[in-house]
Amino acid sequence: MRIDAALQLANTLEGEGARVDVEHLLCDVLQQTRTYLFTWPERELSAEQHARFLELLEQRQAGVPVAHLLGKRAFWTIELEVNPSTLIPRADTEVLVEQALELCDSDNKRVVDLGTGTGAIALALASEHPDWEVWACDRIAEAVELAQRNAERLTISNVQIVQGSWFEPLSGRFDLIISNPPYIDPIDPHLEQGDLRFEPLSALTAEAEGLADIQSIIETAPDYLNGEGWLALEHGYDQAEAVAELMRQRGFDDIRQRRDFGGNMRVTAGQWSG
Repeated sequence: MRIDAALQLANTLEGEGARVDVEHLLCDVLQQTRTYLFTWPERELSAEQHARFLELLEQRQAGVPVAHLLGKRAFWTIELEVNPSTLIPRADTEVLVEQALELCDSDNKRVVDLGTGTGAIALALASEHPDWEVWACDRIAEAVELAQRNAERLTISNVQIVQGSWFEPLSGRFDLIISNPPYIDPIDPHLEQGDLRFEPLSALTAEAEGLADIQSIIETAPDYLNGEGWLALEHGYDQAEAVAELMRQRGFDDIRQRRDFGGNMRVTAGQWSG
């Protein structure tokens, strides 16, 4: 099979990103960049490469996420190992990282990422600010191990990764508390669609129409924030007003919000004046 013929098999997949999915699978099989695919479309796959590509394509046709098939996902400026124990990092979460870097633009900050999963947010921030003291926690042991492997492989040393639920394993105060917590309503039909079918529900859903964990974090965060410290949260596309109101009721001010790449209000941040 030629490369150009393999690319045509994108029409056997559903979704707008089918072509990109096939490109990523081919790049992994060939151990080449996407540029190579377009430069040498007439190149033939070896028998072994052909068999491996068809195997990956069949799994993708069954709905298995590309990130799980390849065991990795690019996020921010880093590449992360991923597995089914936690969420696949998404591009829209980079907006949360951008917001955090704008809120805390000086040196020597103390930051914590709650529910870190792969470590995506914490490692992105730590890579941008080696002078920051960054903490990350997750209640799932497998996620903690995954985040630690990512930190070691990326040689990012200014991150401490601990196991526990939300603030449970933490002490002291922080200049920034950041989180992409579960925020999907358990009865949301999107849970039966796409990549979400292959991700742990505990990392996706929360009671109270998706707001239970967000509310818990907002209520407790002031006990762990320095004066003038920030809380920044990712949330659902339709939860911006509710999250902002929860922050205001708890005493946060200077509420700031930011849209994701699809134009949805996805991030809400508030400052704690103490």
